[in-house]
Amino acid sequence: MEIFVYEDLTDIQKERVRRIAAGDKVHFVDSLPAGADPKFVFDRCEVAFGNPPAEWVAASTAIRWIQLGSVGVNEYFVVGRSPAERRVGISNLAGFFADPVAESCLAGILALYRGIDRFAMLKHQRVWTGDASRRRLKLLSSANAVLFGRGAINRRLAELLEPFDCKVTSFGADWTDNQLDGALETAEIVACAVPDTPRTRGVFSADRLAKLPPHAIIANFGRGSLIDEDALCSSLMDGRIAGAVIDVTAEEPLPADSRLWNCPNTLLTQHSGGGFAQEADRKIEVFEINLGRFKSGRKPLDIVDFKKGY
Repeated sequence: MEIFVYEDLTDIQKERVRRIAAGDKVHFVDSLPAGADPKFVFDRCEVAFGNPPAEWVAASTAIRWIQLGSVGVNEYFVVGRSPAERRVGISNLAGFFADPVAESCLAGILALYRGIDRFAMLKHQRVWTGDASRRRLKLLSSANAVLFGRGAINRRLAELLEPFDCKVTSFGADWTDNQLDGALETAEIVACAVPDTPRTRGVFSADRLAKLPPHAIIANFGRGSLIDEDALCSSLMDGRIAGAVIDVTAEEPLPADSRLWNCPNTLLTQHSGGGFAQEADRKIEVFEINLGRFKSGRKPLDIVDFKKGY
């Protein structure tokens, strides 16, 4: 069997993958022989680790299973609409980033509540405001938090908010417009962590953002399609909401002319919320488990359901 690795790994990590492969031929996209066509090599492989171009997957007749290096699968919807869907299993990293993303979200919320973002800019400007800044600071304790999404990220965030005695209201796939709108009217924090699906796309429209109190902040660590970015920018610039922590945007990298760059009280974490030092090694661990299942004829874990969109 031949395995194609489309993941950025160190030499030590590559050697670990070779040991896991146990004699199978492994091709690393960044270590192919000079002049080799990566797609031609991929076309011979039954298994892939990482995120190869979706069009390669849809056109391949050899590939049988892919372990993605991501939770998001939107670019692979083309596979779900192709003949490859019937024979290719695609596993994602469901739940893999729950701890780092939840911690990033909490860090962003606390930064805005305690003015850390502003103090960082004042340090750069060599400006001392002292006591005048104290009245602007807020307490997270007992805040009313609305979590949009009941997946692993928001479940972990709810645990992290528990010591602060926050009142947490969570919405899963069974949410209704009336329930969500009612909760937003008294929300102080809104944290979003849901996949991009037809039902979640554009949920936070201009009308829905207008339901938030002026002291509310919104954090989005799901998908950029969830929020009307232009409406969000207008709300932030006009002071109709107090702040935002944005990890994901509709277009990435964020264009230089995006209004988000200039929004006040806004933290842009550049889709890095799930990052951590051991990330690649942990991905290899997941690949090892699922490769063992694949080789033994068992279904790998976390196979994507293209009908659901995740």
